[in-house]
Amino acid sequence: MDKHSLTLLILNGKGAGNEALREAIVTLRREGLPIEVRVTWEYGDGERYVNEAVALQATTVVAGGGDGTINEVATALAGLPEGQRPVLGIIPLGTANDFATSAGIPETMDAALRLAVFGKAQPIDLARVNQTRYFINMATGGFGTRITTETPEKLKSALGGVSYFIHGLIRMDALKADSCELSGPDFSWQGDALVIGIGNGRQAGGGQRLCPAALINDGHLEVSIVTSRELLPALFNSVIGGDDDNPNIVRASLPWLEIRAPHEMTFNLDGEPLSGTSFHIEVIPAALACRLPPSCPLLA
Repeated sequence: MDKHSLTLLILNGKGAGNEALREAIVTLRREGLPIEVRVTWEYGDGERYVNEAVALQATTVVAGGGDGTINEVATALAGLPEGQRPVLGIIPLGTANDFATSAGIPETMDAALRLAVFGKAQPIDLARVNQTRYFINMATGGFGTRITTETPEKLKSALGGVSYFIHGLIRMDALKADSCELSGPDFSWQGDALVIGIGNGRQAGGGQRLCPAALINDGHLEVSIVTSRELLPALFNSVIGGDDDNPNIVRASLPWLEIRAPHEMTFNLDGEPLSGTSFHIEVIPAALACRLPPSCPLLA
């Protein structure tokens, strides 16, 4: 990477006070690397700052935040003409950091920033939903979605990803399956699903490894459907690192799929809800370039 290439860091407002990140930025600036910082305050700021990065001819845009921040920045990058897209870098500053954890992004700010700026750019896939929405990590539906959207902010701040598991235990009375139909190339399933995971990445909801074999550069999505009342053991195993093999989980690897339901369902796209009765989900191969560790487990 050219030492004088501009990097624009889009930082979620909740992480703006991170002193370790501030020191890491100062260190790189002293080494001669130009870094601009923008802080988001409301939805839409991410796209506006990505457009500003293009205007400034930045070669790298770094998303500093959780999965929702990464999603917003990645979606904005996907909307740019291919020749104008800066490379995506990631600094994990969210509650769960599911995508960053799966990808092996360092947790320490100095190491994460250096990877985001100097790491090798790898082509990665994005998933597109109903032609207008995207996710870089995972779409989840069913009980797991209700848990992640209902978990109180104070609990998340205190306990991080484990908070989703704790809140899941509290809300077991709300356990309810969704009747739906999924179909794709050489795949069809119909029934009652407690949890549906459609993974470009491997985990969601603070460490639940719903799609343990997913890769972000293979042109496929891993589909996992929890079909029986085995959610409590699944949640527990996701926290302690249990066995991924479960006879109550239907799995498939597909380039696209359709989901239809007789009632409204809500899917969580990297933290952003989308409701409806029909969903078309497809992979956009090599949609972005992202700076990832050399041993990233999500790469084929």
